[in-house]
Amino acid sequence: MIELKSLVSTLDNYLDVSSIPDYCPNGLQVEGGAEIRKIITGVTASQRLLDVASERNADAVLVHHGYFWKGESSVIAGMKKRRLKTLLANDISLLAYHLPLDVHAQVGNNIQLAKRLGVKVDGPLKQERYGALGLVGHFSETLSVQSVSELLQRELQREPLVIAADDRPIRSLAWCTGAAQGFIESAIEAGVDLYISGEISEPTVHAAREGGIHYMSAGHHATERYGVKALGEWIAENYDVEVEFVDIDNPV
Repeated sequence: MIELKSLVSTLDNYLDVSSIPDYCPNGLQVEGGAEIRKIITGVTASQRLLDVASERNADAVLVHHGYFWKGESSVIAGMKKRRLKTLLANDISLLAYHLPLDVHAQVGNNIQLAKRLGVKVDGPLKQERYGALGLVGHFSETLSVQSVSELLQRELQREPLVIAADDRPIRSLAWCTGAAQGFIESAIEAGVDLYISGEISEPTVHAAREGGIHYMSAGHHATERYGVKALGEWIAENYDVEVEFVDIDNPV
């Protein structure tokens, strides 16, 4: 068991929340009970994840995508009302870490994706004062476009959308999880063979073709599944708390 205040303070410090500007509040978003014995982790605080947390008597939900994004309506109605009602009625706390969980050097989404794909990290794709937005690295051996596509599908359980510049093989790559398709220009400037992100937009196709770089859209949810999972495992290793990762399917 750990006190909620202690858990929030520990995670805020571990993820260096105070130094990272973001589009949402990071850390505690909804306060539940004072003591935490069981945590459900997941990518997004969807209604389905909250229902699972309630069914399994969790004291807290820990996610990458929480609530209260800049620019959204502040009215508590509809979907937002139902979600908050579930949390409050069951005395469940909601903790969310967005950019801090993307850039973290141990449990971050980008470094966790590298580990799953067996990629050696060479450095940052875009370096900010608080950390690397995306990474650059290389495979231990040269792979075909088809081989990398199959690797992504095998490791992420999702077939990637592939925009192949040509038929040349892949050794170097850059990647940034989630909705980071706009960083493809940085990947082109880095001179890598392949860029991977979670989502794709219409201009991404043209940028890849005209920039002479392979591009793979591997899924926003799929590429960001492993950061929060790793963070939950870190909590379980260091504190007397039960942590369970729940993967709510999302094809995007």
